[in-house]
Amino acid sequence: MIDILIGSLLMGWETLLGYLAEHVVTCLVPAFFIAGAIAAFIKKEAILKYFSPDAKKSVAYGLASVSGTVLAVCSCTILPMFAGLFKRGSGIGPATTFLYAGPAINILAIVYTAKVLGFDLGLARAAFAIILAIVIGLVMAALFRSHDVETRQKMAAMPQVPAGGGEERPRWVVPAFFVMLVGILIAGTAQADWMIKFPVIYALTLGTAYLLIYFFERDEVTEWGWETWDLTKKIFPILLIGTFALGMLAYFLPPETFGPFFGTNSLQSTLLASIVGTILYMPTLLEVPVIGTTFGYTSGVMAGGPALALLLSGPSVSLPSLLVISRIMGPKKTAVYAVLVIVFSALAGFAYGLILG
Repeated sequence: MIDILIGSLLMGWETLLGYLAEHVVTCLVPAFFIAGAIAAFIKKEAILKYFSPDAKKSVAYGLASVSGTVLAVCSCTILPMFAGLFKRGSGIGPATTFLYAGPAINILAIVYTAKVLGFDLGLARAAFAIILAIVIGLVMAALFRSHDVETRQKMAAMPQVPAGGGEERPRWVVPAFFVMLVGILIAGTAQADWMIKFPVIYALTLGTAYLLIYFFERDEVTEWGWETWDLTKKIFPILLIGTFALGMLAYFLPPETFGPFFGTNSLQSTLLASIVGTILYMPTLLEVPVIGTTFGYTSGVMAGGPALALLLSGPSVSLPSLLVISRIMGPKKTAVYAVLVIVFSALAGFAYGLILG
C-alpha cells in the first residue's frame, strides 16, 4: 500500500516537473503578461455594447466569437458576464456566442494548447471555436426568436451608455505594444538555440519597456501588473495542483485505459469525448494536461478528433455551469444549448480527424 502511494506521488511529481520545465518560462509567463495587457488596455465596454438584437449581425457575432481573446476569461468568470448581457438586452444569438467563445478562445488556453499538444491542434481549436460559436449563436437565435422580440421592447426603455473619451497617445502604440509581447512569446517558444532567441527577446523587451515608459501612464502600467497577477493567482495554482493530481491518476489509470474509447477518429469517439467534456468541470488550462497526460494524446493513445472535440466542449460547458445557465435563461434554452455544443463539437472533431487522415 505504501509502495503504491509513493509510486503515485512520484508519478505526480514527475508529471508536474515535466510541465514546469517545458512550458512555464517560455509559454505561460509571456501568455499571462499578454492576457493581463488585454484585460488592462482593451475596454470590455467597447466589446459588450454591440450585442443587442438590432446590432448588425456581422459585427455582433464577429465580436462575440473572438471576445475570449479580449476578455481573457475562464468558464467560471464568463457566467456572471453572460448573465449581465442577458439581463441588459443582448440578443440571444450574440449572448450564447459570447458564452461559448469566451472560455473556448481564451488566449492563454490557445497558446498553451499549441505549445503542449502541438501547433496543429492549437490552430484547429482556435478556428473551430470561432466557427462553432457563431453557428451555435445563429441556431439559438433562429430557434428562440420570441426572446429577441421581448428584448427589443426592453431595450427601448434602457438608457444609452455614453461614449468614452478619446485616446491621448498615438493609435499605433497599443498595437505595437501587443506585437512586441506576442513577439516575445513566439521567440521564447521557437525551436531555436538560445544564442539566437535571447538577443531577439532582449530587443523586444527593450522596445516594450520604451513604450511603457514614454506612452503609458503609471496607473495603466500598475493596472497591467495587477491584471496579470490576478490571472496568475487564479489560474496557476489550480494548474499546478491539477497537473500533479493528473500525474497521480495516470499511475492508477494509465492512458492505455482510454485507448478503446478515444483511440480512433470515429464519430462515436468524438461524440463520447464531447459528452465527457460537457459533463466534466475543468478549470482553465487544466484541459490541456487532462488530454495530454490522462487521456494520452501526447503519447499517441488518444486520437486527434476526440482530443479536439473535448477541447471544444470542455472549457465552455460543464455540469455545474449548465445548472447556473439554466437559472439565467431557463431549462429549455439551456438544454438546447448543451445539445448544440455536444453535437457541433463532435462533428468538428470528426472533421478534424478526417483532415488528419
